[in-house]
Amino acid sequence: MSEAAYMGSFEIDADAAGALPEKRCYTVEELQVILAVSRPTIYNLIRKKEFNAFQIGGGKWRISKKSFDEWLDKQI
Repeated sequence: MSEAAYMGSFEIDADAAGALPEKRCYTVEELQVILAVSRPTIYNLIRKKEFNAFQIGGGKWRISKKSFDEWLDKQI
């Protein structure tokens, strides 16, 4: 069975209570909205290692929600 066929055999009801686990990572786009800053600003913060971040396939970044939230609390 191909991966696409395998993955297509599962359906997730996002409306069901508890269907998805608590979010543990943010995307660059989410941080842009949260902080109301540009994409380059987020990448600069990642490069400076202000919070824990890692790359997944395709060069996409994920930022640890816990480390970001801790960093943000220190900024206020």
